[in-house]
Amino acid sequence: MSFARIVSRRPYASLSGLSQTARPWAEKLSAEWKGTHATGGNTKNYIGGEFVESKATVWHDVVDPSTQTLLSRVPETTTTEFEQAVDAASKAYKTWSRQSILYRQRFAIELQHQIRQNAGALAASIVLEQGKTLADAHGDVLRGLQVVETAMGITSTLLGDKIEVSKDMDTEVRKVPLGVCASIAPFNFPAMIPLWTIPMAAVTGNTLVLKPSERDPGAAMIIAELCERSGLPAGVLNVVHGTVPTVNAICDHPAIKAISVVGGDRAGRHIYERGTKNGKRVQANMGAKNHAVLMPDANKNLALNSIIGAAFGAAGQRCMAISVVVLVGTAQSWLPDLIERARKLRVDGGFEGGTDLGPLISPAAKNRVERLVSSAVEEGGSIHLDGRGIDVQGYPNGNFVGPTIIEATTTMQCYREEIFGPVLTVISADTLDDALDIINANRYGNGAAIFTQSGATARKFETEVNVGQIGVNVPIPVPLPMFAWSGNKGSVLGDIGFYGKSGISFYTQNKTTTSLWRAEDAVGNRASVNMPTLS
Repeated sequence: MSFARIVSRRPYASLSGLSQTARPWAEKLSAEWKGTHATGGNTKNYIGGEFVESKATVWHDVVDPSTQTLLSRVPETTTTEFEQAVDAASKAYKTWSRQSILYRQRFAIELQHQIRQNAGALAASIVLEQGKTLADAHGDVLRGLQVVETAMGITSTLLGDKIEVSKDMDTEVRKVPLGVCASIAPFNFPAMIPLWTIPMAAVTGNTLVLKPSERDPGAAMIIAELCERSGLPAGVLNVVHGTVPTVNAICDHPAIKAISVVGGDRAGRHIYERGTKNGKRVQANMGAKNHAVLMPDANKNLALNSIIGAAFGAAGQRCMAISVVVLVGTAQSWLPDLIERARKLRVDGGFEGGTDLGPLISPAAKNRVERLVSSAVEEGGSIHLDGRGIDVQGYPNGNFVGPTIIEATTTMQCYREEIFGPVLTVISADTLDDALDIINANRYGNGAAIFTQSGATARKFETEVNVGQIGVNVPIPVPLPMFAWSGNKGSVLGDIGFYGKSGISFYTQNKTTTSLWRAEDAVGNRASVNMPTLS
């Protein structure tokens, strides 16, 4: 999530600036969906079941990162509009929270059908606004869909507990909703992250105010319309837009009880501290520096392909990307093979067939990545594959950085900072213990992977590594939604994870009732046919 953004007044390419593969999708999205636009119009707010044009005086440009073509403008939601969204959510909560669990389940069932039917539109919006390849954008949608499908099981996962604690005395624990909640989504997963929160909040009986990234709001607006088609009542989901002022309004509003946020360190910490100070429950997923340990006994082909895919997929703009590979012992001799495989990746526009990675989200992101790559040379590192200044035919104005491989040490800036681009940092270690020391000393703890054919080595790694999500011969070990997100250390704030059982716990609070009904006090067990008397 960008923490601040200045409205740009630079000239943009006209719609004709889009590639021939992108332009039909832009026109189709603009024609068929109420809240989003991809041909220069405005993105709308979604408040109380209506897509409404904002009266904002500040607008932010949504630009195709491959061509700098203006797709849409997104409003800095006004104070009045934000209050209307929260009021709509508060009003809807009174009835939605009292709907039966079966009624709320039916929404999730229908939503998964709607997403499957419209996955193409969602993916196209992601490619246009975020820059992912079409295949990767479909993966973004699929991982969000899996949360929706898990939410369909709410009739089992929301079961309470009850026990007789004394003769004729029962204690019952029920999970009840919190009220109005909020979700703040990042630019790198414009469909998946809203779908981490919308179904979980809704099936547990809450209402939600969603703020997508101002850089790529289109997928969230399509999802809002799909929720409406799925029978979600007006006000249960509301979508507002903006940057810091909207974020702060979410943190400060007394009616909002919980905030879910995925973003960078600065934004995540600000939201966590400001939200919790105001008495809100907050879960924040922030930065990462994920390591892959390559052992000499690993299956070489599996390991190298896995690391290449995890490092450079989505142009490295994933919080679970492998950004560091630790070559242990004689595995250090595999570096030339790693470089050669990375060199063969194709960089192009996201709609082009055979593309492996597309552009970064913005010129600022590109400049930052290139600056951090340059810092490695200044600090004594070696650039074995340099993606700076790459020329992508047909896309002279794109935010492209090609696959980059840097050999560095743990003291260098390129290792210490999250680069969030297609850059793989290579670190050498003599032993597994050395590799473990490197990972455990890092301030982040989202995930780590090891590639080995030794069960004992894998067991030692799993036991001793201090990260939340561990892969054994699996490069991106994000748990499926029946489990829960489990990053740790500096990658998270808050103690309740996203989706799965943790997600249910985040969106509910326990209510305990202890009741006494003595059996001997029971009356009227049998009907009487005697003439009633007044005595």
